[in-house]
Amino acid sequence: MLVRGLLIAPSLVGVLATPLIQSIDVRTPRAVQAADPQSCPGYTAMNVNQTGSSFSADLVLAGEACNVYGPDLTQLKLTVTYEESSRIHVKIADPEGKRYQVPESVLPRPSSSNCNSASASILFKYIASPFSFSIVRNGTNEVLFDTSSYPLIFEPQYLRIKTSLPQNANIYGLGEHSDPFRLPHGITRTMWARDAYGIPINSNLYSSQPIYLEHRPTGTHGVFLLNSNGMDIKLSDEGANSTLEYNIIGGILDFYFLSGPNPADVARQYANIVDLPAEMPYWGFGFHQCRYGYKDYVNVATVIGNYEKAGIPLETMWTDIDYMDQRKVFTNDANYFPTDKMREIVDRLHEKNQHYILMVDPAVAYQPNTSYIAYDEGIKADVFMKRPNGTTFKSVVWPGVTVFPDWFHPNVSNYWTEQFLRFFDKDTGIDIDGAWIDMNDPATFCDYPCIDPFQSARNQSIPPPRLSPPPAPGTLVPPFKRAVAATNATGLNYLEPPYHINNTNGAISDLTAYTDIIHANGLIEYDTHNMYGHMMAVETRKAMLMRRPGKRPIVITRSTYAGTGHYTGKWLGDNLSQWDKYRSSIAGMLGMASIAQVPMVGSDVCGFGGNTTENLCARWAMLGAFYPFYRNHNQDVATSQEFYLWASVTQAAKNAIDMRYRLLDYIYTAFHQAHLDGSPVLSPLFYKYPKDSNTFGLDLQFFYGDSILVSPVTDENSTSVSIYLPKDIFYDFLTYAPVQGQGANVQLTDVGFTTIPVHIRGGAVLPLRTSSAMTTFALRQQDFNVVVAPGTDGKATGSLYLDDGESITPSATTEIKFDFSGSKLTASGTFSYDAQVKVGLVTFLNVTSAKSVLVNGKAVDAGKVEFSAATKSLVATTGISLKSGFTVELK
Repeated sequence: MLVRGLLIAPSLVGVLATPLIQSIDVRTPRAVQAADPQSCPGYTAMNVNQTGSSFSADLVLAGEACNVYGPDLTQLKLTVTYEESSRIHVKIADPEGKRYQVPESVLPRPSSSNCNSASASILFKYIASPFSFSIVRNGTNEVLFDTSSYPLIFEPQYLRIKTSLPQNANIYGLGEHSDPFRLPHGITRTMWARDAYGIPINSNLYSSQPIYLEHRPTGTHGVFLLNSNGMDIKLSDEGANSTLEYNIIGGILDFYFLSGPNPADVARQYANIVDLPAEMPYWGFGFHQCRYGYKDYVNVATVIGNYEKAGIPLETMWTDIDYMDQRKVFTNDANYFPTDKMREIVDRLHEKNQHYILMVDPAVAYQPNTSYIAYDEGIKADVFMKRPNGTTFKSVVWPGVTVFPDWFHPNVSNYWTEQFLRFFDKDTGIDIDGAWIDMNDPATFCDYPCIDPFQSARNQSIPPPRLSPPPAPGTLVPPFKRAVAATNATGLNYLEPPYHINNTNGAISDLTAYTDIIHANGLIEYDTHNMYGHMMAVETRKAMLMRRPGKRPIVITRSTYAGTGHYTGKWLGDNLSQWDKYRSSIAGMLGMASIAQVPMVGSDVCGFGGNTTENLCARWAMLGAFYPFYRNHNQDVATSQEFYLWASVTQAAKNAIDMRYRLLDYIYTAFHQAHLDGSPVLSPLFYKYPKDSNTFGLDLQFFYGDSILVSPVTDENSTSVSIYLPKDIFYDFLTYAPVQGQGANVQLTDVGFTTIPVHIRGGAVLPLRTSSAMTTFALRQQDFNVVVAPGTDGKATGSLYLDDGESITPSATTEIKFDFSGSKLTASGTFSYDAQVKVGLVTFLNVTSAKSVLVNGKAVDAGKVEFSAATKSLVATTGISLKSGFTVELK
């Protein structure tokens, strides 16, 4: 029997819910389910106390314990609070409150107005014995969540709660995943963050987002479980109904029920819990280029130059771990990526109003006595995660044997910020404009049980040698033309819990930080694993704010938890260069942006793993232009896929970026609105047409912002696509021609590989730039073309938000509301920010005949008015100042 000693520092015993014993056995057998969960007695509600805005009761075990995966808790505490008219908070916990709960420091709880239930839009109802509860709509008694047929189970390492659903229920969320946006029934969604190369379907991926929304023709509601433990959520069909069942390996049941009733209402209500999305810098919406495998600074600079030569707007250049010295974080290779050459590249980019971003991983190389500053200062500050015996946890990541920051340590924030300030110093280091954080699931390369990480690193040849010689000394930067089971005295097993969640990697400690790690505040990694990436994102944002105080940082993370969007954006991980991943990227993006409140999101364009093809990359370059986060990125062993390598991809990228950049202020305005109230910046079609059942399962089309319908070609090598147009009026984005939707599919043909179908939804006023540009800095110098696309009622609305594009608290802003009714467009609002541009054009769509145009009551010269009978559009050259309100009228 292999046994290792596990010792706890005396100072930690008082803060642990259950002390660990001092031995472990790697061969501890997996526990077997002891009873059928459906046969368990459940609980009885006693000592009920009810007020107008709250409800509480003791829940007492209603019969003989069934002990499915451990001893049933004999008593629980139920508290229910009507926090807002649209939100009910239901919490089931141990009476003493000693069980783990998500710390307030990680996710601060929302304020509560203690709404009276009489004015609430949803109600809590219960049955005392056996205890069950339901959430119903006030006024209609429509049941939204109902546990009445299923006993509640609450054990030390197993919680089970189950609700009935309508047949074929429309369930969305429970991310991160690569499954269809409307979740298929008969699947298990597992919440356990992991490194998930290839992002396989029906698998747990990098993030844990335990929120779902259910949509019905009668309305939409949301259910958020605030629990960071591992869990399986099973969506099943049982007879005439469907069910959703939570199986959780720790923590408490801490539910927030959101009433909607519209999908966008649910999004806004969820934002009030997890906080509003971060506002991004304007330049962050430009096009980004990266590759894992740029071999040296010459390679990086050459790519930048090639983009300029091809005339493809490149906003930001990125570099993966290639720049590091033996892949050690906060270092750069003096031969391949010397500091002076890197600084020269960054300086040239900045001179051209372009930007630069580098990758930063959490794992710090275990390099004692080598003058490796990041390791030495971490040891000095005592910030690395520890095993129960007090030793520093070691595993294997890119640089070999590594240690990991403990984001709960009181010194970790200063440590992490100091590394950023030192290594990325504006005057002496590499002056990055944003940060890219990866491997923060947290991922490792050492199979469980990782008995000897040093031998594992040797066996895997980590870090690998470089395969090419460095640039010769003096080479100039090319010019830019532009294992182990740990139990405790009460039987808790933090490495191999009795209920095994459906983790694709197997054991919950496999290829990640061990779940028996004890954090500096006494919490155990078993409970907090799913929040590691989120906490790294928070600390990285703090560090970037210290580098450039008052400026909005852009941080892109791989792993997220509830609330991450308040701090950072996300990319959807290591996808593959395959058509199915191209297609599924839409659902993945919608899950993060429209449900999880992480709107700055996108997939690796053209795919990360494997070799792309010219046609796939062309299609993806166009689809990616309508991701909020738009970046080409691929793997070192794959063939290069920069857009300029194929003529068709070059043209596709130019065409798509032209549309994206002309729309950039429109999406920037949508992000600002999301920052104010949580309104979605991307939407599936049913968000806009919630009564149209044909839209409920669509996830190959989406709305970019409120009014731009994107319908990419999704079949391999095809030049046609069947798109759904709801019963509404739309306009072709490029020609302005009106298209009347009939609530049916429309077959588009001859869609070339440099074209993507895009339509304007009727009822919109769009503030477009008159033309694109090579950088977002130059784009902001272009005038506006205000496009009026009336709805079927002849009306249209829109908005435009302008500021300096980078300040967290801008000194001046312009916020314009556009209203069109009858024949008159009115622009009103506040005009404090001087954008130094004008409304150069006003374009009216669905105009039946040539008309004269009045600006502020004064006629525009007839020579400046163009009417197209073919497309029913009228364009007036106006030159209107953006310093005050104005009117434009058709006569």
